[in-house]
Amino acid sequence: MMRNILLVGMGGFLGAVARYSTGLIIPRFLPDNFPYSTLIVNVLGSFLIGMLMVSFGKGSLSEGGRLFLGVGIMGGLTTFSSFSYETIDLFHKQQMMPAFFNIVFNIIVCLGATAAAYSLFKNS
Repeated sequence: MMRNILLVGMGGFLGAVARYSTGLIIPRFLPDNFPYSTLIVNVLGSFLIGMLMVSFGKGSLSEGGRLFLGVGIMGGLTTFSSFSYETIDLFHKQQMMPAFFNIVFNIIVCLGATAAAYSLFKNS
């Protein structure tokens, strides 16, 4: 039990640091009128969680690996709460099209990334 808690905590720390770092790096390359950092970590995290869970289901990933990578790192990396806040903030700023695209991209593209990873790694 304690081992699992530590695995999730260590993974969460790494995921949160990766998320924060992404938020520092991405604005250097892309305009700040859209929450690109959140979109990027959510798409990446959606793809990776699909890959990890297929690997776990096939027995090539241990329970500890699933907890560390899937629950810990992916839980710390992805950020649905930030997506929600940023979307509402765009609506309050009367930026309807960016808000709409943020919803579409985060929902559709993240689901697509998970489906792609599932398909790619299910039979490998």
